[in-house]
Amino acid sequence: MPKFVTIQYGDRAGYDRTPQPVRDAAHEQDARLRSEGALIGRAGMPVQVRNPAASGVETCDGAFMSSELPIAGFAVIEAADLTEAIDKISQVPCAVAHGVVEVWPLG
Repeated sequence: MPKFVTIQYGDRAGYDRTPQPVRDAAHEQDARLRSEGALIGRAGMPVQVRNPAASGVETCDGAFMSSELPIAGFAVIEAADLTEAIDKISQVPCAVAHGVVEVWPLG
């Protein structure tokens, strides 16, 4: 079955202004995805890694890219196709709590 990487963006303010029953249902969706074998995790502090021309590893704390909302988490899910992946991820916390989720097909 095809796999998809999701990048979830959201902040506490959006989460807090979302009604509790909606948040509870979103966490239940995360639990369903986990029971299907999805790998789900919250984002920690990023580190950039470079090794230009294999000349030596360079690291730098912090994200390479920035967005209006911080990255809150990631998931790797399985779905029959992109439509099913979107359906599955459209009910997770970041999607319903005023955030956004990117869905990336893995080739």
